[in-house]
Amino acid sequence: MKNKAGTIIGFVLGLTGFLFLFKMIFLDHILPEDELAPGIVVMAAILNGLLFALAGHVIQRYVAKKRN
Repeated sequence: MKNKAGTIIGFVLGLTGFLFLFKMIFLDHILPEDELAPGIVVMAAILNGLLFALAGHVIQRYVAKKRN
């Protein structure tokens, strides 16, 4: 599990960060009667989480090689 910590932390930070910023930037300015496709928002959050997971994995591998 220690070798997957960077990937898991990156995914969680990417997913929650996107949802938080989406709420703060977009949802506060959209009128309640406007419809928003929740599936697209979730898919974008998951893709952003995967991107951050990849970055976390790369950073963790770089740091592990630097120690040795």
